[in-house]
Amino acid sequence: MFKKLLFATTASPVCDNAAKVAFDLEMKWEAKLIILHVLGIPSRGFGLQVIDVRTGEKEQPSPDYLEWVTEELKTTYAAFLEESNAQIVTAVGEPYREILRLARKEDVDMILMGAHSRDEEVGAARHRQVAGSTLRRVAKAARCPVVIVNRPCTTCWKLFSNIVVGTDFSKASESAMLWGYKLAREVGANLHLFHAVDITAEGLTRPAGQPVLEQRLLEARRRIEHHLLPKLRGYEKTTVEVWEGIPYVEILKFARARQADLIVMAHHTREVDPEEAELGSTVEEVVLRSSCPVASVNHPDKVADLL
Repeated sequence: MFKKLLFATTASPVCDNAAKVAFDLEMKWEAKLIILHVLGIPSRGFGLQVIDVRTGEKEQPSPDYLEWVTEELKTTYAAFLEESNAQIVTAVGEPYREILRLARKEDVDMILMGAHSRDEEVGAARHRQVAGSTLRRVAKAARCPVVIVNRPCTTCWKLFSNIVVGTDFSKASESAMLWGYKLAREVGANLHLFHAVDITAEGLTRPAGQPVLEQRLLEARRRIEHHLLPKLRGYEKTTVEVWEGIPYVEILKFARARQADLIVMAHHTREVDPEEAELGSTVEEVVLRSSCPVASVNHPDKVADLL
């Protein structure tokens, strides 16, 4: 299923969790792993300089500097590279543009990233509940799933057994479900389809809204059973669950209850052009809080054979 993987890194500690998953995937699938580090954004002026994304300092991207950066990457991931044939690539430019450019050039099956690019962003971003800008832009335009790893992964992909797919019945979430199904089928994992009826929706927070809420719970389960399950071609390791609450809270609770190794969600929920859609608030909240990796699926490209 995975022939080419792209791991985008700043080679800082915030990328260590994503690195472990990337190298685990390479070994499990015997895939080609490409490690990409974008040196920085070109500065304006007569001299060719870049602003290093890690230090914020201006650097001259000479052959010696590029070689030094490559050696730094090899040192950072030395323990993993002992059993890996990963290719290290460096680039100069806007990080999200270079990640997307290489992903499309190599036609990778998955992009792996951390939720943030710098140590100092982590606390502030969680406080503001905003994912890193590079992640947002990559997830918006990537034609393959983007897997975000924000915390240490205890089971990761070597002991892969439970996949949770959050669905809201949009076309985008159907693509996410099919990708999750494709992966579950490949590894023999349990596939858990989950929908949360949003209690913050108009009319459902008042006591008189309880009958309406119960009706929506029944309707959601019927929609999953009648419209989504048939697309899974009788996959026996599938369960269906519908809860009520704040969607991101319920997804996280459900994922913990099922000991999920991966949460799969649509990048966005509105029926808009994937190229124009912004990272949905629900998936963003899940990314920032999930104890397991989260896959954001924006395009149906990698599940075209299942449509």
